[in-house]
Amino acid sequence: MSSVLDLLNAQLGAGGLEAISRRLGIDPQTAQNAVAGAIPILTGAMARNASHPAGAAALDQALQRHDGSLLDRAMDYLGQGDTSDGAGILGHILGGRQDTAATGLAQATGLDAGTAGRLLMMLAPLVLGAIGRTRNEQGLDPGDLAGMLRAEHDRAQSAAPSGVLGALSGMLDANHDGSVMDDVARMGGGLLGDLFGGGRR
Repeated sequence: MSSVLDLLNAQLGAGGLEAISRRLGIDPQTAQNAVAGAIPILTGAMARNASHPAGAAALDQALQRHDGSLLDRAMDYLGQGDTSDGAGILGHILGGRQDTAATGLAQATGLDAGTAGRLLMMLAPLVLGAIGRTRNEQGLDPGDLAGMLRAEHDRAQSAAPSGVLGALSGMLDANHDGSVMDDVARMGGGLLGDLFGGGRR
């Protein structure tokens, strides 16, 4: 079975990274490092939301509508550069700490904060779609989502370049316990209950 990270890597690949680099005006290597740093931020925040029963149930309901079909047209999506859905996602999972996350990603990768924020918005729907597809492939129920997302977060952290991960850890590990996930997760404000009210993703 494919993991969330496997699905994202397969759909992004060299072509996806080139599309991101063109859209953001950065070189492909910087785009690759930035994507690798952004994914743990997003999966960590979603894992925290899913750790509460109400949040897990709401996320499970959202994933029934957003089943990963966006991944099948990822190149078209990246080419369009529409970040409206991503902005809504970040608003729910990061709340008022979106700027902190963008700043941390920027300092870790050499981007400016505005570009880092746009990247998080671009990636958020793809990450959600990969989670939805993984949920369906593995037949997960709401109680399984938090564990799956924690595992995916750890996998994404392990795959990130050491320099990027180290910089992010220093920026986002507010309580200095060595774990980025709990601190990034505390940025979240909502429980995903009214996440993505529109069409399938």
